[in-house]
Amino acid sequence: MSISAQVQQAYEKQYESYQSAWREIGAQQKALNIIELTRGLKLNKVLEVGAGDGSILQVLSKHSFANELYAVEISSSALQQIHQRQLPQLKQAVLFDGYTLPFADQTFDLVILSHVLEHVEFERTLLRELLRVANYQIIEVPKDYRFNVDKKVNHFLAYGHINMYTPSSLRFLLRSEGYEILKQKVAIYSQKTYQYMFAGPRGSTIKRIKADLLYLFKRTMVSFPANRVRDHFANTITVLTTKGKGGVEIF
Repeated sequence: MSISAQVQQAYEKQYESYQSAWREIGAQQKALNIIELTRGLKLNKVLEVGAGDGSILQVLSKHSFANELYAVEISSSALQQIHQRQLPQLKQAVLFDGYTLPFADQTFDLVILSHVLEHVEFERTLLRELLRVANYQIIEVPKDYRFNVDKKVNHFLAYGHINMYTPSSLRFLLRSEGYEILKQKVAIYSQKTYQYMFAGPRGSTIKRIKADLLYLFKRTMVSFPANRVRDHFANTITVLTTKGKGGVEIF
């Protein structure tokens, strides 16, 4: 199984024009979420699946996150961006077919899948590969789901998002594939991300103030102890997982 030529071409074009600002801003918080949830683990070899332009790997590299970093991507233009960063811990960055990871069983201590699963047509196929190649997994997805989401199909398809998740539905998906969830974090985007989304790189002072107010409101709501309130206003769901002891038999 592999991704279609049409999908690969679409992501190839995505990285031909290097929109670094947006990716660099988002990478900061994504990397910090990874570092936070893996604190205490001894990580030697780490693989990022769907590494994009390498912006997350660069932040992890600066934090000396692991001795060896590896990356796989479906886009050759994205791989070029990764190699241009010249990350000292990067040992290998290669193309893959979107589903089959070209590594032996349990090659890695950790595999990272950050803001990728929402793009994947056969998500369970890829999830099984993550369990196969690594002892631990970090998975982060945007919390896109909301009421009347079916009325915003074109909006989400414009970003390539074909899967919708809530914290509960993500946990169900993972547990039904034999994952054990060790840690989880339900959070919002960073303040810089809100400013960029709603004010842009050169937005007016008024737009920036509105973005800051929205960020503060969301941050307050996700701090509520009530799960329903927190989950409703969250932007991201991040989990640290491993293979469940008994696994799950699917009939």
